[in-house]
Amino acid sequence: MWYFLNVIFNILNKKIYNYFPYPYFVSLIHLVVGVAYCLVSWILGVPKRAPLSKETFGLLVPVAFCHALGHVMTNVSFAAVAVSFTHTIKALEPFFNAAASQFVLGHQIPFVLWMSLAPVVIGVSMASMTELSFNWLGFLSAMTSNIAFTYRSVYSKKAMTGMDSTNLYAYISIIALFFCIPPAVLMEGPALLQHGFADAIAKVGLVKFISDLFWVGMFYHLYNQLATNTLERVAPLTHAVGNVLKRVFVIGFSIVVFGNRISTQTGIGTAIAIVGVALYSLIKARLEEAKKKNAVSKAA
Repeated sequence: MWYFLNVIFNILNKKIYNYFPYPYFVSLIHLVVGVAYCLVSWILGVPKRAPLSKETFGLLVPVAFCHALGHVMTNVSFAAVAVSFTHTIKALEPFFNAAASQFVLGHQIPFVLWMSLAPVVIGVSMASMTELSFNWLGFLSAMTSNIAFTYRSVYSKKAMTGMDSTNLYAYISIIALFFCIPPAVLMEGPALLQHGFADAIAKVGLVKFISDLFWVGMFYHLYNQLATNTLERVAPLTHAVGNVLKRVFVIGFSIVVFGNRISTQTGIGTAIAIVGVALYSLIKARLEEAKKKNAVSKAA
């Protein structure tokens, strides 16, 4: 469901940018719809709202900031380049996550696991060099989102000490909303009031415009909610790998839906990156299995 909802979100999101190229405002709408969904859910008691202490709030602020930054930068990249290219760049997330896991959380990452990430880096580099939709804004925005989402996962794991993941993501969304309001107003406010809204309504009509914004916000919230529920059950690094595998589906569907042309080198680079993720997953699984066997042996 995480993958399925994410594919729908990405396709609808890009379709909106084709007639309404305002990523800061669209990012804000994603969170507005998500926060409304959370508030209604709490009112209905599904789930019951968890109390928020000052200590927990302090833990969630950096999570929410990273969430807001990564979210906005991803959307800036989506608006600037092809969806497939953004997700190819974001396939580097396990590399950033491995670094954060070792240097922030203090988890020792085996050298062989570091080496297994090399094909991912090489593949992404190859794909970037000849990507037909390449521009620096799209590339740098996607890279910034990699760093932001890496720290979001790390800090989220630290905050999952006394609150379920559904309530956790709800609070993160609410706090992140306040971080996203100023840039949306400052960066795009004047243009939206002058002609942005009018142009979009003239192209697709008021009803479709509002409907598209609502549904893209709903799909955004639901796929992130499921991603957070998954993170509650796995390590940050494992979650990052699942996130990369998800991109295989998104890249494939986006190429089919939008008919994006990709060069041979881009295709080969993307394939190498995907193979690298598969190699990483296999090595990670074997290391975890060996770790469990050692723990059982010591206990016996």
